[in-house]
Amino acid sequence: MWKMPIGIDDFAKIRDEHYYFVDKTDFIRQLIDEHSAVTLITRPRRFGKTLTMSMLEWFFSIEKEAQSRHLFDGLAIERAGDAYMAQRGQYPVIFLSLKDIKNPSWTSWERMLSFVRLYFSRFFSKYRYLCQDEAIDVNWKRLFQHVVDGVATEDELALSLSNLMAMMQQYYGKKVILLVDEYDAPIQQAWESGYYTGCIGFMRQFLSSALKTNDALKFAVLTGVTRISKESIFSGLNNLDVCSVLRDRYADVFGFTEAEIQKLLEAVHHSEKLPELKRWYDGYHIGRREIYNPWSVVNYVANDCQARPYWVRTSGNGILQHLLSHVDELRIQTVQNLLNGKSIRVTLDDSLVYSEIDRDPGALFNLLLTTGYLTVDQVLSLSDDRYALRIPNEEIRKLYSTEILNSLGKDVTKNTFDDLFDYLLNGEAENFALQLQQILKAVVSVYDAANKESFYHGFVLGMTALFLGKDYAVESNRESGYGRFDLAIFPKEANRVGVIMEFKVAASEGEMEDKAKEALQQIEDREYITEFQKRGIKEVWKYGIAFCGKKIVVGRSS
Repeated sequence: MWKMPIGIDDFAKIRDEHYYFVDKTDFIRQLIDEHSAVTLITRPRRFGKTLTMSMLEWFFSIEKEAQSRHLFDGLAIERAGDAYMAQRGQYPVIFLSLKDIKNPSWTSWERMLSFVRLYFSRFFSKYRYLCQDEAIDVNWKRLFQHVVDGVATEDELALSLSNLMAMMQQYYGKKVILLVDEYDAPIQQAWESGYYTGCIGFMRQFLSSALKTNDALKFAVLTGVTRISKESIFSGLNNLDVCSVLRDRYADVFGFTEAEIQKLLEAVHHSEKLPELKRWYDGYHIGRREIYNPWSVVNYVANDCQARPYWVRTSGNGILQHLLSHVDELRIQTVQNLLNGKSIRVTLDDSLVYSEIDRDPGALFNLLLTTGYLTVDQVLSLSDDRYALRIPNEEIRKLYSTEILNSLGKDVTKNTFDDLFDYLLNGEAENFALQLQQILKAVVSVYDAANKESFYHGFVLGMTALFLGKDYAVESNRESGYGRFDLAIFPKEANRVGVIMEFKVAASEGEMEDKAKEALQQIEDREYITEFQKRGIKEVWKYGIAFCGKKIVVGRSS
């Protein structure tokens, strides 16, 4: 029985210890045939980026030549011919992963920089042999030693990578291949934690000094989740090739194709599981290729083909939390449509400016796409960068619901909402009021409420739309009778009970009873029941709900 390489991103270990390996070595051939000076490949996390970069290091590295001789036996790159295998072990290679330079507990750029100093000290230590070469410039050695000793200034750290490349070129007499994995991990962490400006300034200098007009560079491959462009990290790089999730180039290098999935399931004697695996972990589109999430697939097979959310547990979901942190009716409707399997239409740019995420919906949804929370459903207009996006699969759909709950508060669980809607649909107005009161107390600040009917309307709409289930349709501000109701719940089966709600905000707690009665009377006077009658729904609970801060009064009639 094959061993599944869960969490193993060292190519040599997978090959030496006979883990199951999906052969992606044709990527090496493609790079040898035609590589740009700098290639940036953006993919969601846990899509095999680190393993692929490790594969490149083991193939090209002059330092690993003796150990790598057997690692590519029988793989696609060996079958490509001797001309390609002659490139193995011929170049100085620097493989730097930045994926561990992130920690939600860091509250300032200074704290992150302190870790960067320690991290670089350990990374650079393995190149101490360079200082033994008397031909290498003494100034380069001095800067190198500052980094190793952990005393380098921020400016010295920013130049440390280009300095290391110059030393390696002089030592080996060959240009250097640079591999930088998860280059944007520190930047995303800094954005989420509020010290973005300091981090982006450092990363701009650190990367640009290594990539721009650097005579020591043969070529570079960078991976990350996003392309961060307008902050000038990559400005001036006329030879930058960005291979985003919207492009066809290298589309099948990261993640598994359906043919690879079928071969894997055959190897573990579970070919019958393909439909379930497809529903849970397929659905990503990289360019025009259909791609499965490799992390989830490997975990699925390793766990006796039990369908569970595996990818969602691997790290924080800060960008999805950001989507849900500003509740308004439009955003709630967007999330509701996504959860119901519908697509949303957006204009995308394959670059990202973090400072624009709160102002530009396109920037937010572009980030949701590149991080794997959405995928392209349809290209609407390639020339206008217009796309339809959807949730890719069942695993990610469950993640949305989980993060919605997490964003509400520690005292609110799914059971809280299950009880709430049981009371609502059974006409138990008193229990419904008590349960809604509990939720308001846990998650709503008085400042948020601020006696705005639109806030309460959006809040209840969000809860109802996201947690009620697929047996009901939730509609808001729809014309019916002689006016527009606030919120209605239409059962998809006419023999079930429906619900109509009207909201009022009271200026004081003493006015709440009257406001609830006024809301009920409005339902009757304007004949909001008309739309239910058109749909053949005979039984409808009518709720008049009055809010004041975190207080609530509910009136009900039928």
